[in-house]
Amino acid sequence: MRTPHILIAGAGPVGLVSALVLGSAGLRVTVVEAADALNADLRASTFHPPTLDMLSRYGLTDALIAQGLVARYTQQRDRKEGLIAEFDMHTLQGDTDFPFRVQCEQWKLTQLIKAKLDLMPDVTLLFGTRMEGITQTDSQVVATLSTQGQTHALEADYLIGADGASSAVRKSLGIEFEGFTYPERFLVVSTEFEYADHLPHLSYVNYCSDPHEWCVLLRVPTLWRVLFPTKVDESDEDVMGDVSVQKRLQDLLPQSTPYETVHRTLYKVHQRVAKHFRQQRVFLAGDASHINNPLGGMGMNGGVHDAMNLCDKLLAVLQRGESESVLDRYERQRRTIAIEYINASTARNKKEIEERDPAVRQKTHDELRAIAADPVASRTYLRKTSMIDALTRAEAIA
Repeated sequence: MRTPHILIAGAGPVGLVSALVLGSAGLRVTVVEAADALNADLRASTFHPPTLDMLSRYGLTDALIAQGLVARYTQQRDRKEGLIAEFDMHTLQGDTDFPFRVQCEQWKLTQLIKAKLDLMPDVTLLFGTRMEGITQTDSQVVATLSTQGQTHALEADYLIGADGASSAVRKSLGIEFEGFTYPERFLVVSTEFEYADHLPHLSYVNYCSDPHEWCVLLRVPTLWRVLFPTKVDESDEDVMGDVSVQKRLQDLLPQSTPYETVHRTLYKVHQRVAKHFRQQRVFLAGDASHINNPLGGMGMNGGVHDAMNLCDKLLAVLQRGESESVLDRYERQRRTIAIEYINASTARNKKEIEERDPAVRQKTHDELRAIAADPVASRTYLRKTSMIDALTRAEAIA
């Protein structure tokens, strides 16, 4: 029998997880990536418990833990008041095999997966290859690809567009990317400065509210990453310049000497969801299908959950003989979660962390303290913030 062929656009975490799941099941897989190599910049860095459960099936979680940091606690802080509430993720024991977050740069995951894919003869990675166009019939999808200026066609049974927020696949299909872009941009500054030596009882994951300039402090193995919002009227040059960066860092924690920074990244932030996640034999997953602000670490994790959900359905059709109608359930499940859960939660997180009304801020802080102090309420809160409830909700959608 002919081995089904799946074409995947994008060699980020979502595309490579898809390739690993399908390749491990014996399907023929081709991954096309516009860049010349795997991306190695500092993007997502938080792996939630259910994502670790999923990756564990493929021998990846232990390696991530070895290369990352186990974050048992997360904290909600206030820049003036300090610690508001601390949540112990061990409360989730029984709900997951990994009741903690792992702080580890996403490029480490893609490198781990690529090493496994390189051993699979039916999996091919084509770097420096762009998706130029897509046509479909009842039985196949044909992608027009461009490599070093040479155009060629590649046929497949199905195509997964996991090629990011500017997805060429989504644009080729003419699918609307509904939502909005925040007026402010987000600045991420990475430094080797050890904040834990100066801020008592600091966890690896800290959301710091403030009515004027909130921030997020995240630890990865060798660096602290500090995320700030920027003002709309600040130019890119000013935001990224030494004067502006030093002022933000010094306002957060004054030091007698300037901070040394390792990386500075400035990017626009969106809340958008594709109008459709499926068009005949083509599917969208990860940032190609939904993007959100990073407050909660749900973007990459949600994308991995997309990949696992979609690949299970493809295998059900291609190997277990189920009807193609099962593929429609992918859009119903994952688009609902993108709208009702991921985008709604991250938008709410941003609203709460930047709230300016003193009475509303106090109410939020009081509620967080009460939740953290109550084991039942804390578990409910952590099931939601760790995305366990999102997966339960998705599975309930027929």
